[in-house]
Amino acid sequence: MAEKKVIVLNETGLHARPAAALVQFVKGIPGEVELEKEGKVANAKSIFSVMSLGISKNTEVIVRVTGEDEEENVDKVVEFISNLTD
Repeated sequence: MAEKKVIVLNETGLHARPAAALVQFVKGIPGEVELEKEGKVANAKSIFSVMSLGISKNTEVIVRVTGEDEEENVDKVVEFISNLTD
């Protein structure tokens, strides 16, 4: 398991469109991808799970990847979240 913290900088946080883009992106990553906010954990491959975290702008999120190439894939997800725009 690999994990890293990232701050969501997108103006609307991880709501509808950005959350859907993230889910589509992580579906291409083998294994499990999770997001954690304030102790609540969500499956990043599920739009409903991601939306349930209520992630707004400037929120710190932990990205956790379990499976093949964990370190490389956690970096990819963190970079994707860092560059999200509406």
